[in-house]
Amino acid sequence: MAETRKGGARIHYDDLGQGEPALLFIPGWCTSRAVFRKLVPPCSALHRALVVDLPGHGASDAPGQDFDNTTVVEHLRAVIDASGARRVVPVALSHAGWWALELRRQLGPRVPALVLLDWLVLEPPPPFLQALHVLQTSQWKQARDGLFSLWLQGVSSPDVIRFVQEDMGSFGEDMWKRAGREISRVYAQQGSPLKALATLSPPAPTLHLYAQPHDDAWLESQRSFASSHPWFHVQRLASHSHFPTLEMPEEIAARLHRFIDTSLGTRPEGLSPSPP
Repeated sequence: MAETRKGGARIHYDDLGQGEPALLFIPGWCTSRAVFRKLVPPCSALHRALVVDLPGHGASDAPGQDFDNTTVVEHLRAVIDASGARRVVPVALSHAGWWALELRRQLGPRVPALVLLDWLVLEPPPPFLQALHVLQTSQWKQARDGLFSLWLQGVSSPDVIRFVQEDMGSFGEDMWKRAGREISRVYAQQGSPLKALATLSPPAPTLHLYAQPHDDAWLESQRSFASSHPWFHVQRLASHSHFPTLEMPEEIAARLHRFIDTSLGTRPEGLSPSPP
Protein backbone atom coordinates (compact mmCIF):
# COMPACT_ATOMS: atom_id res chain seq x y z
CA MET A 1 0.00 0.00 0.00
CA ALA A 2 1.26 3.48 -0.90
CA GLU A 3 0.65 6.66 1.08
CA THR A 4 0.67 10.41 0.59
CA ARG A 5 -0.56 13.36 2.62
CA LYS A 6 -2.84 16.32 2.07
CA GLY A 7 -3.18 18.95 4.77
CA GLY A 8 -1.60 16.59 7.28
CA ALA A 9 -4.07 13.78 6.59
CA ARG A 10 -2.70 10.47 5.34
CA ILE A 11 -4.20 9.13 2.12
CA HIS A 12 -3.77 5.42 1.44
CA TYR A 13 -3.93 3.85 -1.99
CA ASP A 14 -2.80 0.71 -3.79
CA ASP A 15 -0.41 1.14 -6.72
CA LEU A 16 -0.39 -1.96 -8.92
CA GLY A 17 0.64 -2.83 -12.45
CA GLN A 18 2.28 -0.46 -14.88
CA GLY A 19 1.67 1.61 -17.98
CA GLU A 20 -0.07 4.81 -19.02
CA PRO A 21 -2.74 5.93 -18.69
CA ALA A 22 -3.16 4.71 -15.14
CA LEU A 23 -6.61 3.67 -13.99
CA LEU A 24 -7.72 5.67 -10.93
CA PHE A 25 -10.30 3.58 -9.06
CA ILE A 26 -12.57 5.85 -7.01
CA PRO A 27 -15.12 4.39 -4.55
CA GLY A 28 -18.31 6.27 -3.71
CA TRP A 29 -19.37 7.76 -0.41
CA CYS A 30 -19.46 5.30 2.50
CA THR A 31 -17.52 2.63 0.61
CA SER A 32 -13.88 1.58 0.80
CA ARG A 33 -11.52 0.51 -1.95
CA ALA A 34 -12.57 -3.08 -1.11
CA VAL A 35 -15.44 -2.62 -3.56
CA PHE A 36 -12.82 -2.95 -6.34
CA ARG A 37 -10.94 -5.92 -4.88
CA LYS A 38 -12.14 -8.34 -7.58
CA LEU A 39 -11.95 -5.86 -10.47
CA VAL A 40 -8.43 -4.58 -9.88
CA PRO A 41 -6.50 -7.84 -10.55
CA PRO A 42 -7.69 -8.30 -14.16
CA CYS A 43 -7.35 -4.56 -14.78
CA SER A 44 -3.86 -4.22 -13.32
CA ALA A 45 -2.67 -7.05 -15.58
CA LEU A 46 -2.84 -4.58 -18.50
CA HIS A 47 -2.84 -1.14 -16.88
CA ARG A 48 -1.37 0.58 -13.88
CA ALA A 49 -4.06 0.77 -11.19
CA LEU A 50 -4.29 3.37 -8.42
CA VAL A 51 -6.97 2.29 -5.94
CA VAL A 52 -7.88 5.00 -3.46
CA ASP A 53 -9.44 5.09 -0.03
CA LEU A 54 -11.33 8.38 0.19
CA PRO A 55 -10.60 10.79 3.06
CA GLY A 56 -12.13 9.42 6.24
CA HIS A 57 -12.79 6.06 4.55
CA GLY A 58 -10.94 2.75 4.83
CA ALA A 59 -7.31 3.31 5.76
CA SER A 60 -7.26 7.06 4.95
CA ASP A 61 -7.43 9.75 7.62
CA ALA A 62 -10.29 12.20 7.88
CA PRO A 63 -9.05 15.68 6.97
CA GLY A 64 -10.85 17.34 9.89
CA GLN A 65 -14.21 17.45 11.58
CA ASP A 66 -15.97 17.98 8.24
CA PHE A 67 -15.13 17.94 4.56
CA ASP A 68 -16.89 18.13 1.22
CA ASN A 69 -16.69 17.25 -2.47
CA THR A 70 -13.94 19.82 -3.01
CA THR A 71 -11.82 18.18 -0.32
CA VAL A 72 -12.24 14.75 -1.95
CA VAL A 73 -11.08 16.08 -5.34
CA GLU A 74 -8.06 17.71 -3.69
CA HIS A 75 -7.14 14.37 -2.10
CA LEU A 76 -7.55 12.54 -5.42
CA ARG A 77 -5.27 15.06 -7.07
CA ALA A 78 -2.73 14.52 -4.29
CA VAL A 79 -2.73 10.79 -5.11
CA ILE A 80 -2.27 11.48 -8.82
CA ASP A 81 0.63 13.84 -8.09
CA ALA A 82 2.27 11.45 -5.63
CA SER A 83 2.00 8.55 -8.07
CA GLY A 84 3.76 10.46 -10.84
CA ALA A 85 1.13 9.35 -13.35
CA ARG A 86 1.06 11.65 -16.37
CA ARG A 87 -2.43 10.57 -17.44
CA VAL A 88 -5.22 8.86 -15.53
CA VAL A 89 -8.58 7.41 -16.48
CA PRO A 90 -10.94 7.60 -13.51
CA VAL A 91 -12.97 4.43 -12.92
CA ALA A 92 -15.66 5.87 -10.68
CA LEU A 93 -18.34 3.99 -8.79
CA SER A 94 -21.76 5.62 -8.52
CA HIS A 95 -21.61 9.23 -7.27
CA ALA A 96 -17.82 9.21 -7.40
CA GLY A 97 -18.56 10.12 -11.01
CA TRP A 98 -18.95 13.73 -9.90
CA TRP A 99 -15.32 13.73 -8.74
CA ALA A 100 -14.22 12.12 -12.00
CA LEU A 101 -15.95 14.92 -13.91
CA GLU A 102 -14.22 17.54 -11.81
CA LEU A 103 -10.83 15.93 -12.37
CA ARG A 104 -11.44 16.19 -16.12
CA ARG A 105 -12.37 19.87 -15.73
CA GLN A 106 -9.26 20.62 -13.71
CA LEU A 107 -6.69 18.41 -15.46
CA GLY A 108 -7.99 18.46 -19.03
CA PRO A 109 -6.05 16.13 -21.35
CA ARG A 110 -4.35 14.45 -18.39
CA VAL A 111 -7.75 12.77 -17.96
CA PRO A 112 -8.28 11.47 -21.52
CA ALA A 113 -11.38 9.36 -20.80
CA LEU A 114 -13.90 8.52 -18.09
CA VAL A 115 -15.32 5.18 -16.96
CA LEU A 116 -18.49 5.38 -14.86
CA LEU A 117 -19.92 2.40 -13.00
CA ASP A 118 -23.57 2.08 -11.99
CA TRP A 119 -24.43 5.76 -11.65
CA LEU A 120 -27.82 7.50 -11.73
CA VAL A 121 -26.81 9.50 -14.81
CA LEU A 122 -30.35 10.68 -15.63
CA GLU A 123 -32.51 13.01 -13.55
CA PRO A 124 -32.59 11.47 -10.05
CA PRO A 125 -35.96 9.93 -9.12
CA PRO A 126 -37.89 11.87 -6.44
CA PRO A 127 -37.74 8.95 -3.95
CA PHE A 128 -33.96 8.99 -4.19
CA LEU A 129 -33.80 12.75 -3.60
CA GLN A 130 -36.09 12.26 -0.61
CA ALA A 131 -33.78 9.56 0.75
CA LEU A 132 -30.84 11.97 0.43
CA HIS A 133 -32.82 14.55 2.39
CA VAL A 134 -33.70 12.11 5.17
CA LEU A 135 -30.06 10.98 5.39
CA GLN A 136 -29.26 14.47 6.64
CA THR A 137 -31.71 14.27 9.53
CA SER A 138 -32.05 12.36 12.78
CA GLN A 139 -33.75 9.64 10.72
CA TRP A 140 -30.53 8.96 8.78
CA LYS A 141 -30.31 5.33 9.85
CA GLN A 142 -33.79 4.51 8.57
CA ALA A 143 -32.90 6.12 5.24
CA ARG A 144 -29.62 4.20 5.05
CA ASP A 145 -31.33 0.90 5.87
CA GLY A 146 -33.94 1.63 3.23
CA LEU A 147 -31.19 2.06 0.64
CA PHE A 148 -29.55 -1.16 1.82
CA SER A 149 -32.85 -3.03 1.39
CA LEU A 150 -33.24 -1.61 -2.10
CA TRP A 151 -29.69 -2.51 -3.11
CA LEU A 152 -29.96 -6.05 -1.72
CA GLN A 153 -33.43 -6.86 -3.08
CA GLY A 154 -33.21 -10.12 -5.03
CA VAL A 155 -29.43 -10.32 -4.46
CA SER A 156 -27.95 -13.68 -3.51
CA SER A 157 -24.23 -12.91 -3.91
CA PRO A 158 -22.52 -13.36 -0.51
CA ASP A 159 -19.82 -10.87 -1.57
CA VAL A 160 -22.36 -8.14 -2.28
CA ILE A 161 -24.41 -8.84 0.85
CA ARG A 162 -21.30 -8.84 3.02
CA PHE A 163 -19.96 -5.65 1.45
CA VAL A 164 -23.18 -3.70 1.93
CA GLN A 165 -23.87 -4.92 5.46
CA GLU A 166 -20.32 -4.94 6.82
CA ASP A 167 -18.29 -2.43 4.79
CA MET A 168 -20.93 0.19 4.08
CA GLY A 169 -22.63 -0.61 7.37
CA SER A 170 -19.46 0.29 9.27
CA PHE A 171 -19.84 3.99 8.48
CA GLY A 172 -21.62 6.06 11.06
CA GLU A 173 -23.94 9.03 11.29
CA ASP A 174 -21.47 11.75 10.34
CA MET A 175 -20.39 10.11 7.10
CA TRP A 176 -23.89 9.16 5.96
CA LYS A 177 -25.18 12.66 6.70
CA ARG A 178 -22.20 14.10 4.81
CA ALA A 179 -22.92 11.81 1.86
CA GLY A 180 -26.55 12.91 1.75
CA ARG A 181 -25.56 16.57 1.91
CA GLU A 182 -22.82 16.43 -0.72
CA ILE A 183 -24.73 14.28 -3.24
CA SER A 184 -27.81 16.50 -2.89
CA ARG A 185 -25.68 19.61 -3.30
CA VAL A 186 -24.00 18.54 -6.51
CA TYR A 187 -27.26 17.41 -8.14
CA ALA A 188 -28.75 20.81 -7.27
CA GLN A 189 -25.73 22.62 -8.70
CA GLN A 190 -25.15 20.62 -11.87
CA GLY A 191 -28.40 18.81 -12.70
CA SER A 192 -28.16 15.29 -14.06
CA PRO A 193 -24.73 13.74 -14.69
CA LEU A 194 -25.49 13.55 -18.43
CA LYS A 195 -26.14 17.30 -18.49
CA ALA A 196 -22.89 17.88 -16.62
CA LEU A 197 -20.96 15.62 -19.00
CA ALA A 198 -22.32 17.59 -21.95
CA THR A 199 -20.77 20.79 -20.56
CA LEU A 200 -17.22 19.44 -20.75
CA SER A 201 -15.28 21.22 -23.46
CA PRO A 202 -13.84 19.38 -25.19
CA PRO A 203 -15.91 16.34 -24.25
CA ALA A 204 -14.20 13.29 -22.82
CA PRO A 205 -14.81 9.80 -24.22
CA THR A 206 -17.04 8.28 -21.57
CA LEU A 207 -18.21 4.74 -20.88
CA HIS A 208 -21.10 4.00 -18.51
CA LEU A 209 -21.31 0.37 -17.39
CA TYR A 210 -24.30 -0.28 -15.21
CA ALA A 211 -26.67 -2.97 -14.00
CA GLN A 212 -29.41 -1.16 -12.08
CA PRO A 213 -32.09 -0.12 -12.66
CA HIS A 214 -32.89 -2.95 -15.06
CA ASP A 215 -35.37 -0.81 -16.98
CA ASP A 216 -35.46 -0.63 -20.76
CA ALA A 217 -36.59 3.00 -20.67
CA TRP A 218 -33.54 3.88 -18.57
CA LEU A 219 -31.27 2.28 -21.16
CA GLU A 220 -33.05 3.86 -24.12
CA SER A 221 -32.75 7.34 -22.59
CA GLN A 222 -28.99 6.88 -22.35
CA ARG A 223 -28.80 5.51 -25.90
CA SER A 224 -30.73 8.54 -27.09
CA PHE A 225 -28.19 10.79 -25.40
CA ALA A 226 -25.38 8.76 -27.00
CA SER A 227 -26.88 9.19 -30.46
CA SER A 228 -26.39 12.96 -30.23
CA HIS A 229 -23.20 12.78 -28.16
CA PRO A 230 -21.04 10.14 -29.90
CA TRP A 231 -18.33 10.33 -27.25
CA PHE A 232 -20.75 8.72 -24.75
CA HIS A 233 -21.12 4.93 -24.64
CA VAL A 234 -23.46 2.93 -22.45
CA GLN A 235 -23.59 -0.80 -21.85
CA ARG A 236 -25.96 -2.59 -19.51
CA LEU A 237 -24.61 -5.50 -17.49
CA ALA A 238 -26.44 -8.68 -16.54
CA SER A 239 -25.64 -8.19 -12.86
CA HIS A 240 -28.23 -8.59 -10.10
CA SER A 241 -27.00 -5.78 -7.89
CA HIS A 242 -25.81 -2.20 -7.74
CA PHE A 243 -22.26 -3.55 -7.29
CA PRO A 244 -21.30 -5.36 -10.50
CA THR A 245 -17.63 -4.91 -9.58
CA LEU A 246 -18.17 -7.73 -7.09
CA GLU A 247 -20.35 -9.89 -9.33
CA MET A 248 -18.77 -9.76 -12.79
CA PRO A 249 -15.28 -8.23 -12.58
CA GLU A 250 -13.84 -10.10 -15.57
CA GLU A 251 -16.53 -8.83 -17.93
CA ILE A 252 -16.19 -5.26 -16.66
CA ALA A 253 -12.41 -5.45 -17.08
CA ALA A 254 -12.74 -6.70 -20.66
CA ARG A 255 -15.19 -3.95 -21.60
CA LEU A 256 -13.07 -1.32 -19.86
CA HIS A 257 -9.90 -2.40 -21.67
CA ARG A 258 -11.66 -2.43 -25.03
CA PHE A 259 -13.09 1.04 -24.43
CA ILE A 260 -9.74 2.54 -23.44
CA ASP A 261 -7.97 0.95 -26.39
CA THR A 262 -10.60 2.27 -28.77
CA SER A 263 -11.11 5.73 -27.29
CA LEU A 264 -7.38 6.42 -27.14
CA GLY A 265 -6.85 5.31 -30.71
CA THR A 266 -4.82 2.17 -30.15
CA ARG A 267 -7.39 -0.05 -31.89
CA PRO A 268 -9.27 0.69 -35.12
CA GLU A 269 -12.42 -1.24 -34.31
CA GLY A 270 -15.37 0.26 -32.46
CA LEU A 271 -17.07 -0.95 -29.37
CA SER A 272 -19.17 -4.03 -29.69
CA PRO A 273 -22.92 -3.45 -29.49
CA SER A 274 -24.52 -2.92 -26.11
CA PRO A 275 -26.15 -6.02 -24.69
CA PRO A 276 -29.92 -5.95 -24.43
